[in-house]
Amino acid sequence: MKALVSIVTPLYNSEAFIGETIKSIFNQTYTNWELLLIDDFSNDDTIGVVNDFILKNKNIKLIKNETNQGAAISRNKGIIAAKGDYIAFLDADDLWKPEKLDKQIAFMQNQDCDVCFCSYEQIDESGKPLNKLVKALPVLTYKKYLKSNYIGNLTGIYNAKKLGKITSANLRKRQDWVLWLNALKASGKPAKSLQESLAFYRVHKNSMSSNKIALLKHNYWVYKKGLGFSTLKATYSMLIFLWEHFFVKKKQTITLRKK
Repeated sequence: MKALVSIVTPLYNSEAFIGETIKSIFNQTYTNWELLLIDDFSNDDTIGVVNDFILKNKNIKLIKNETNQGAAISRNKGIIAAKGDYIAFLDADDLWKPEKLDKQIAFMQNQDCDVCFCSYEQIDESGKPLNKLVKALPVLTYKKYLKSNYIGNLTGIYNAKKLGKITSANLRKRQDWVLWLNALKASGKPAKSLQESLAFYRVHKNSMSSNKIALLKHNYWVYKKGLGFSTLKATYSMLIFLWEHFFVKKKQTITLRKK
């Protein structure tokens, strides 16, 4: 029997997108999965939308927070409840291509890979292609990854059977970066990627990436709080981050020809 993959999806006021996201999981050619939905005290009809899908598939589990606790705590609850050999992540507004899990799990097993990710494309809020491809680095070491967040969380999978359950730091933003750093440290080996695009990342008009001041603040806290660096080391790491993010990492985003 194929290994079980646990998919962790935090929810907060996600009624506009969660239906399409769940459908992209239903459409996976890899069928041995469980979906852990963690609702962070939504005040829209997210629960109503989700319940319709739960009636159709017994592999979906809904966890409800009694108060709003943030994405990090919600994601950690899903990780702790996960039963899978592998743990994957998909935010409530992003999408997977049908062969995503099939190809990545096969790659991880064939390559003896503990942490895997892949390339992905960007779409706008309505789902329209932005003709942008974020190309995954073929190999990603801990040292390189410390410089900037090169793993799109919607593409990442780690081998929980080998590494144990890797959780997020309790940060407001960028907690996924710390999670993957912890996974790489636990593995002791570089992450490997499929160069193929297997997912769609939804870009919102008010996204943090468009707010440069917020970007700097939240990335500083990754080093200071998430990794426990001293103020001096965190500041030095931020200088390296700025160079990597604005002059090196940007080369990984490629403009595609319009179809």
